[in-house]
Formats: sequence, C-alpha cells, structure tokens
Amino acid sequence: MTESEFLAVAEAVLDHIESRIEQTADVADVDVECSRSGNVLEIEFIDQNSKIIVNTQAPMQEIWVAARSGGFHFRMKGDLWLDTRDGSELFAALSSLVSAQAGQSLVL
Repeated sequence: MTESEFLAVAEAVLDHIESRIEQTADVADVDVECSRSGNVLEIEFIDQNSKIIVNTQAPMQEIWVAARSGGFHFRMKGDLWLDTRDGSELFAALSSLVSAQAGQSLVL
C-alpha cells in the first residue's frame, strides 16, 4: 500500500472511531470529548480525568493507541487492523480500553 493509500484508509478509520465514540457515549450518557489534530485523535473522559490517544504512523503503516493500560500498535491485515503483539482487532481492543477508562461498558 502506498503512503497516500494508507493515509486515506487511516483517515477513514479515525473518522469512524470518533463517530462511534460520540454515538456510544451519548447513548450511555458518558462525558467524552473527541478532538482531532491532523492524524491524532484525542479521546478525553472528562469525569475520569483520563485520555486515550489514537494516531496514525504513515512510515510504519500502523495505527497507534496510547491508553492508561499501555501502548498498542495495529497493522492492517486484509480488512482488519490487528495488534502487532497479540493479534487483537482494533475496535474490539478500543471497546475494552474505552470501557475501562469510562468506568462503564462502551462497545464501539
């Protein structure tokens, strides 16, 4: 995949994550604010005073996630973004991370 192709796909993934976070948080009445700056999505859990950062790494063609529980790298395999260490899928992993930091179950 070229860098331009990666950037287009990664941008769509960040847009989807932001949209799902906002929809899920609204339904669950969780105070979450999402902000974007270029290839960085910041998800702030206001009541918990915590953040999750999701950003793209074009040179490595990965999406990186930084959360309280650690840092994670996801690489596209087929149509899925899989953790480079344990093979977990990006949205399943984010659901767990977001739930832990929100203090209640949120499924993306």
